[in-house]
This record gives sequence, C-alpha cells and structure tokens, in this order.
Amino acid sequence: MIPLQKAKSIIQKHIFILETESVSLSDAGNRVLAEDIIATFPSPKFDNSAMDGFAVRSADTEGASPDNPITLKVVSISSAGSPSDVDLQSGECSQCMTGAKIPVGADAIIMVEDSSGFSDSDSVQVMSEASAGKHIRRMGEEIAEDELLIQKGTRITPGEIGTCATFGYGKLSVAKKPKIAIFGTGDELIEPGNELKPGEIYNSNLYVFAELVEKAGGEVVMQNVIKDNKDSLRAFLSEALETCDVIISSGGVSMGRYDYVRAVFMELGVTEHFWKVAQKPGKPLFFGTGNSTLIFGLPGNPVSAFIGFMEWVWPVLETMTGKKESKKVTGILKKSFPREKVKYRFLFGNAWIEDGELVCQASTKVGSHMLSSSLEANCILSSEPGESILTVSENINVNLLPWKTIE
Repeated sequence: MIPLQKAKSIIQKHIFILETESVSLSDAGNRVLAEDIIATFPSPKFDNSAMDGFAVRSADTEGASPDNPITLKVVSISSAGSPSDVDLQSGECSQCMTGAKIPVGADAIIMVEDSSGFSDSDSVQVMSEASAGKHIRRMGEEIAEDELLIQKGTRITPGEIGTCATFGYGKLSVAKKPKIAIFGTGDELIEPGNELKPGEIYNSNLYVFAELVEKAGGEVVMQNVIKDNKDSLRAFLSEALETCDVIISSGGVSMGRYDYVRAVFMELGVTEHFWKVAQKPGKPLFFGTGNSTLIFGLPGNPVSAFIGFMEWVWPVLETMTGKKESKKVTGILKKSFPREKVKYRFLFGNAWIEDGELVCQASTKVGSHMLSSSLEANCILSSEPGESILTVSENINVNLLPWKTIE
C-alpha cells in the first residue's frame, strides 16, 4: 500500500497528450479546444442601433417634447443586413431598426415610442431630445479585433459555441477523444431489465463509468461484463490494449478467489506501477501501463468505483485532452468528518453557499456499497490522514462534481 500523493505522482509520469483534430462547430460541444480563439473583427463590427427607432442628428432634437414635437424628414431606412447609404443632413433622419448600421451623419437614436411612429410618410415627429450617442452600440465596445476570446484548454459549452459562431469559426481544432475500454467482472453481474436470481446483482458500475467517460469528453469504444473466466478476460484485454488509450475495470483487483484481472494483466505484459493505495474507500486500486495504454483497476463496490473514477480517472482524461486544470477549493465543515489515521478519506457530500462562504457536510451513508449517497451529493469531500476527526468549522477539500450546482 502506497501513499496517495506518491500514487498520483506515478500516474502523472505516464500521462500523454492526445493528438488534435478539426471538427465542425456543430460537433464541437464538450470537446476541449486545442487552439486559442481570437476575435477576427471588433464587436460590434460597426456602430449600430440598440433600439427600433430613428437615426437622427442630436442637435436637431433639441427642445423636442410631447408638447413641442419636432418634425424631421425621413430620407431612408436602415435595417439589419440592409444598411442605409445616405449621409444625413440637418433636419433629416432615417428609420433605423435594432442592430442596423448607423447612417453617416447620425449620432443618436430616437426610440419609435418617442415619435409619431413608423409609416410610409416622408416625415416624422420626434417627441424627446436625444443626446449624442444615445441608444448606439459603438464599434468594438464589447470586444476589440484580435482580442483573446477563449483560451486553449477550455471545454466547449454553449457559451463557447455561440461565441465561435459569432466570430465566424466554422471549424475548431480540438483534442481527440480518449478511446476508453470499460469492463466489469463477475458471474453475479446481470444487466438491468432482467429478473434477478438468488446471489445476482445488477451491473450498475459500467453505466456510471460510461456516463462519466462521456461527461469527461472521452469515448467508450469497448464495454463488456465478463464472467469469471480467464480466457474471456484475456481476449477482451488483448484487444483493448491494442486499440484503447485507457482501460478501466470495475472489480476483480482485490484478493478474492476469482479476482483474475490483475493476474491477466501481468500475463499480457502490463507493467504494474502500484496496487493498493492508502485511501478509503478504494484501497485495492491498480494502475499499470501496457503498450501506450493507461490501465486503472477500480474496486467493484459502487461508491468506491464512482469516487475512484472521479479522483483518479477524471483528472487523467482532462490532462490527456489538454483541459485547463480544475480549480481546487476548500469548504467549511458544518458537521464533523470521519478522518482516517493512515489513509486519505473520501465521502460524497453536499456543499452550498452560506453567508458568502462555501460550507459543506458529508453524506451520512458511509458504506462503500451505498450508492444512494451520490443522489443528493454535489461534491466529494476528502481529508488527509490524521489522528482525530475533523470537527465543525474546520476546512476540508471539496471536489465539486462538474454536472451539479451549488445553491
């Protein structure tokens, strides 16, 4: 059994960065950018109207009010996509729609509500004064040309998609998706939807793994529940070692009579870097490498498997795709936390904001088989080894689950 930090440092030495590929903008969601996104033009690209109304020379509106309307000559219409090419002279105006380019000579917008309204007439009455610049969005006031918009290593969400589209990026350079093999072992594992017989349990871990791999930006290319049979296991792993970037197992790495996974890895020439880590849950954690494949053997208990994936596999997948490192945070305990003397301790928990500070507490369900502890959780709490429990008001490490929110 090795210390957690030593195990982490060993893994870091073997992580490799995936190659990049170009994908269409419509296929870029949840991928990781492999290039900086730069503004190809200023935004707004030109002075434009923030309101539907009339582009005017502000000096022409001086003294205008409902009781003293001023009549201006309408000489053109400027709409989004169809700008007016006139040069407004004194006493003239242009109908101007939201987003439309401001005609030359105009320096303000009168809202249509402050006029006699749109019509086919060649004149309009304006009923309020407009100061220079009123209701005009200035070129470049949001973003300057060549400004950095999105940094390389950012995971692409709807905000990034919209920004890239706004600046004309039809294709993006992204990290390739890690190709993942996931498997579970055990004669007792049955697929959901079938009736359980005595001694059988449903395969839940692979469904959790598959969902987590997708959220982390990977792609499951091999998935199977393998019975307690070395030949079947050997065949699956032989193929996975040839085709996958990462292999993740659920179960079969502990000390049971039918825990074949570790032995078969050794038969296939996998280099074992460590087996058993000073942590709870999930002590029988295996990490090895074979060919250019990273291999994680996670425990079969569902909480151990879920937390093990988030603490060990998720950061590796992010590093492989070049994603910027997630921010580490601490929270203030609202209830005591059961720290271990020689092991890192992990528990699902809940974190929230109280009086401007991040506070948290662990789930009351602490068994490694109690997957329901994840239902209300929005984080994983972890503490270094220590002689006594962590008490109320002490700080603790908080790993926020990326798909959950803090209230």
